[in-house]
Amino acid sequence: MTEMTRRNFLTVAGVAAASVAIGFPNISKAATPLVLAPLPYADTALAPVISQQTMGFHYGKHHLGYITNLNTALALPANAAYADMTLEQIMLATANQKALAGLFNNSAQALNHQFYWESMMPKGGDTAKPSGLLLSKIEAAFGDYPTMKTKLVDIAVAQFGGGWAWLVDNNGKLEILSTSNADNPKMFGLKPLLTIDVWEHAYYLDYQNVRKTHVQAVVDKLLNWNAAAVRLGA
Repeated sequence: MTEMTRRNFLTVAGVAAASVAIGFPNISKAATPLVLAPLPYADTALAPVISQQTMGFHYGKHHLGYITNLNTALALPANAAYADMTLEQIMLATANQKALAGLFNNSAQALNHQFYWESMMPKGGDTAKPSGLLLSKIEAAFGDYPTMKTKLVDIAVAQFGGGWAWLVDNNGKLEILSTSNADNPKMFGLKPLLTIDVWEHAYYLDYQNVRKTHVQAVVDKLLNWNAAAVRLGA
């Protein structure tokens, strides 16, 4: 994480119960058993940037696996206290606790992936550029839209190992950062607006080890700026 996120880190104790998920309308409550929310578009809709084959493995196996594993964990008597929490509440309540790593990793990754699918749309990116308040905040933070795109790509490509690149709102100012593994900006008191998955399973079938080509295509052609504008105003 950047030094900025370290300074803004919030202790999760006492926060989880009051947390409200933003941008996850299809998975709001961890009522056992959880189900995998449907994609907001057909599994072919993001091709050729993201192929149907990649969607099949990524959504149908990886994302589903987190839901399945979390259901299994929530069924254990020892985890009964988390069974009625939202995914976001589980994530915050179990973050940075080694003994609860299974609950954290699966809830956070289920949440991150749902947010990721909703961060993209067919004919997104430059075809439906940000406007209004969102564009004003982009220009205030980065100078202009192209500069913001370049920084987002650079941060995503530079993330070492598995993780995520995010556009976030930090108390009214937009920033770009990356997180490792299952971490989510909400752990650090930040509001996520968009994310890009840079785990290898997100792109390897289509791009092999060329992460930058994949990330650039997602930014240019798929990012859902409409969703980002809604999240900014939420």
